[in-house]
Amino acid sequence: MTRRLAQVAQKVGVSEATVSRVLNEKPGVSEATRAAVLTALDVLGYERPTQLRGERARLVGMVMPELQNPIFPAFAEVVGGALAGQGFTPVLCTQTAGGVSEADYVDLLLSQQVSGVVFFGGLYAQADAAHEHYERLAERSLPTVLLNAAIDGLDFARVSCDDAVAVEQSIGHLRQLGHRKIGLVLGPSDHVPSQRKLAAARVAAAKAGLELPDQHVERALFTLEGGQAATTRLLRQEVTGIICASDPLALGAVRAVRRAGLSVPDDVSVIGYDDSSFMNCTDPPLTTVRQPIEAMGRAAVDLLAGEIGGAKITHDELLFEPELVVRGSTAPPRSRG
Repeated sequence: MTRRLAQVAQKVGVSEATVSRVLNEKPGVSEATRAAVLTALDVLGYERPTQLRGERARLVGMVMPELQNPIFPAFAEVVGGALAGQGFTPVLCTQTAGGVSEADYVDLLLSQQVSGVVFFGGLYAQADAAHEHYERLAERSLPTVLLNAAIDGLDFARVSCDDAVAVEQSIGHLRQLGHRKIGLVLGPSDHVPSQRKLAAARVAAAKAGLELPDQHVERALFTLEGGQAATTRLLRQEVTGIICASDPLALGAVRAVRRAGLSVPDDVSVIGYDDSSFMNCTDPPLTTVRQPIEAMGRAAVDLLAGEIGGAKITHDELLFEPELVVRGSTAPPRSRG
């Protein structure tokens, strides 16, 4: 007990006597100090006294599938900062191969009596994945926000970048440059944002007078290696422009083009998605579709904080418009004959 009091007191910057008063529900402590002490207990991994366990901590889980794709740390920075600005303590939960699963993190966050959860891409976007842990969140009525497209039937607040607009911008750019044989590198077939991108691409291609046969659509995991393998297959179809569903996929596409003895953008143009860190520093600088990270992240926190505060918020999907950022990886096509 003494060690716990000392650690919590040091974490909050108050005396051990103040911590003791909070834990024993004694008067003479401000509400702000009381909340800080309870949050420190949760952060340090100590169980709350029985009489205080019914209250939710001012902790908010930030659950993301990985940190290798720089778009996720970028979102986490915005969301974490906005949460702190509203008096919440963000708790980062990152999945690793063979490690703690998304469902495990949900159980952990529920046991810590968190105030809410923000998901940054996850199983909610995959139609064939397990979704029981989301049902547990709904049963607890725990405020939850999903970033980017989700499967139908999940009644949570959603903040998304408009996948259809992103693809329309990309196809329009390549068509304007003179490309007629365009390929897509998307995520798995059950991935909802990729489904949206494909549907929009077919419509946009038809409007532009282009064909988009099945052979011009490849699927891959969201890795550089996945993008390289998918692009290697697309190059056999002699496409001159490739639109990718993420920046790592696009970097893999660039590598595949070069290993085939071709050049980006002289032989093949490549477009990414996200405009994550350092895409203007690649060789060549990557043309990509920028997600409005700042606006989306702050909107997610506003929705979450409103729901935590008891406000009735919309669960309709909020769509944010992306921006095509043209750099050096796209150019008019030249004959490869």
